Amino acid sequence: MPELLYTPKFIRQWKKLEPDLQEEVEACLAELRKNPKLASLKIHKLTGPLKGFLSCSVNYRYRIIFEWDNPKVIAVLSVGDHDVYR
Repeated sequence: MPELLYTPKFIRQWKKLEPDLQEEVEACLAELRKNPKLASLKIHKLTGPLKGFLSCSVNYRYRIIFEWDNPKVIAVLSVGDHDVYR
């Protein structure tokens, strides 16, 4: 199971979320570690300025951007609504 590394930006964004949403993010990251091919995560490659990064869905509105170059480490970069892509 890969290790999760959190960037300071992700931690700041996560702390600003409501407690219920923080729990959803934690559950999403746990699923990402256990089963990265799970369809409900809706993992997809990003394009444009974020090319090379991946995104997964926390819920209908919120996304997590991460990088997974090393099979043993997932770098969690940011979390937020669709503005997180900007």
